[in-house]
Amino acid sequence: MSERRRHRAYLSLGSNIEPESNLPAALRELARFGRVTAVSRVWESAPFGGDPTTASPANNFLNAAALLETELPADAVCFDAIPAVERSLGRVRDPRDKNAPRTIDVDLSLFDFDVLTVRHKRIPDPEILLRAFVAIPLAELAPLYRHPVDGRTLAEIAGELSGAQILAVRDDVRLPLISSTTESSR
Repeated sequence: MSERRRHRAYLSLGSNIEPESNLPAALRELARFGRVTAVSRVWESAPFGGDPTTASPANNFLNAAALLETELPADAVCFDAIPAVERSLGRVRDPRDKNAPRTIDVDLSLFDFDVLTVRHKRIPDPEILLRAFVAIPLAELAPLYRHPVDGRTLAEIAGELSGAQILAVRDDVRLPLISSTTESSR
């Protein structure tokens, strides 16, 4: 019997509805699909693309990144694991407002060192090159990881974006490493 290949799925997480409880809950749910082996610090950012006249600190997002080691292929992470996690935390998608408040948002940002298109989803996620709240937490997990399309390290990308958007570390919100109880140790 051959051992199944382990993949490294780098995930971006965000929440602005009870984020202090929903981010850790998302990690617990993700552990059903593999092993969460690394977690970034939590970063606070203003909502992206929202109406600036209604912006308030109460609407701010808490963002983080997690490394999930999994036997699932990229399409199963995108279309099975992530939707299951989001459903379990009551995520409601508003087709009229993709930037609406949410209990949890999980995105597959990087998968191994692959360049993929899974249905409409591009991996690496183009947001890595555009959004500090995506790049900075990912750079904490793997600063020397070279973007498979751009060629820069995540640390270089994060450094260039760090002044473009205001982020604040939320040391009061700690995310634990959570290992699956159903996976056997290898």
